[in-house]
Amino acid sequence: MAQQRESRWVKAVVAAIVRPVLGAVTKAEWQGQENVPREGGVIIAANHLSMADPLTISHYLYVAGRRWPTFTAKEGVFRIPLVGAVARSTGQIPVKRGSTDAVKALKEAEAALTRDGSSVIFYPEGTCTRDPDLWPMAARTGVARLALSTGAPVVPLAHWGEQHLLRYGTAKLRPFPRKRVQIVAGPPVDLSAYRGKPMTATVLRDATAEIMRRITELQADLRGEVPPAEPYDMKRVRQASSGDSGTPEAAEAAPEVPEAGAAGGAGVQPAASADGGRAPAAANGAGEQDSDGERKPRG
Repeated sequence: MAQQRESRWVKAVVAAIVRPVLGAVTKAEWQGQENVPREGGVIIAANHLSMADPLTISHYLYVAGRRWPTFTAKEGVFRIPLVGAVARSTGQIPVKRGSTDAVKALKEAEAALTRDGSSVIFYPEGTCTRDPDLWPMAARTGVARLALSTGAPVVPLAHWGEQHLLRYGTAKLRPFPRKRVQIVAGPPVDLSAYRGKPMTATVLRDATAEIMRRITELQADLRGEVPPAEPYDMKRVRQASSGDSGTPEAAEAAPEVPEAGAAGGAGVQPAASADGGRAPAAANGAGEQDSDGERKPRG
């Protein structure tokens, strides 16, 4: 029987505060909520645009998907007065980034999925995208590992618009005028070709690439644009800029632990792309914005 991870009254208070605020600063357009299972453990795998999107995704999942959102969050968040108490009371999972204790977070995420029947949100990229046009990047393999080890379905989720509310790399919030935020969930990713196989680096990379392909396709539909042929790969860009060709054999053998970004993410191994990442632009975004935060094509 599923256990209750969260305090009901704290959930009610948080929802009562957050929902009106998001309603005041965003114009939400939601699709695909029928693809979010109403009960049972489920992995929500999402792209990461902005430090604001944990809130918009939570809003979507809670209202449209009728599920309470559970994230992995930096352990430091739990040390902040009041914020930490709320995080613990709402079932969030602490992660000590860069520590062997991060393995405990992976185990707790497994328990949340299999024992508690929770909906756990992960950012497979591990951080906000650095792609110059804000497409999803090459991802880490932690989500695929969790999916294959637990059997939990992976629902891909894509969103677009939060970058106009709070652009990554800046603390400048632009709440007005209200920003259009689009979110769509797709059917669970078909990972049947990988289930039951030894979780080798190749299997995990291929399963991760399939998850990210579905997220990218969903975002392309939202944007009405064609995504790049290969995802931006931060590791390859860093190696190219430093002149280091890297040692893929060592990377394949490295142990895997979850990595928490602003509010989520898992894994350490990036899903390899056929060639390197594209050079980042000076600004994290493409085109210009009109007065309502909408993107205009480059001239």
